[in-house]
Amino acid sequence: MPTINIANSKGRDAVVGSQSVRKPMKVRWLDDKGRQAQSARVVKADVNHSIGALDASAGGRDKVAQALLAGDPEIDMETFGAQLQDTSRVFIDPDNKVVHKVKQIEVLKNPDGSERERRPRKVALPNTDTEIPLKWSGKTIKKKEAYNKFVFAGKRQIIHVNGLTYDFLYSMAKELEAADNLLLVGAGPKNNQPLVLTKGGQAYRGFLEGRTQGDKYCLILHLSNMELKPAPPPPES
Repeated sequence: MPTINIANSKGRDAVVGSQSVRKPMKVRWLDDKGRQAQSARVVKADVNHSIGALDASAGGRDKVAQALLAGDPEIDMETFGAQLQDTSRVFIDPDNKVVHKVKQIEVLKNPDGSERERRPRKVALPNTDTEIPLKWSGKTIKKKEAYNKFVFAGKRQIIHVNGLTYDFLYSMAKELEAADNLLLVGAGPKNNQPLVLTKGGQAYRGFLEGRTQGDKYCLILHLSNMELKPAPPPPES
């Protein structure tokens, strides 16, 4: 279970758990005879039977079409339809050779989709479970304002790991519920860095929400990586 080091409004911190918030779909797939069905990954073709390989061996796309009419050159009878189980992703070059050193490039684009900049991709390190806790910033935002200003890409539920952290998180949820606001959460010494949950993961803005019901509590960390901005006015005619 992933952990998060977080502090309350009094500056006291604790390492607590976090988990994804997902509503499971209760769906059972059946075939036409009412039998339980399940998905499977199968081999469609290997690199030697891809359209690029066929094009190179036949000497042209027109000749590939004639070969397809005459037979089944795109199908390897020994492996076609075989089920896949334990697989690993690899990168290949234009010659279909496995490459072992990959340089990842980050492409930045303008709002109209045009390319603005290319730069080496920086692998961000996780910063939610370090020696510096996610501090109580004191900066809040109304829920309605946040929902109309930010696009929320996900959420994580903050959960206790023992009785002491239960009291710790319950008090935080109670305090946030009374304010009826979302608390802005940031990483770093000044709470101004975006949250990175996993190595190389997406950077997010964090908004903490608290709810209680009797002795139960719900502490949700909303994650946003996009801000809604008004469209520019149309040019004058």
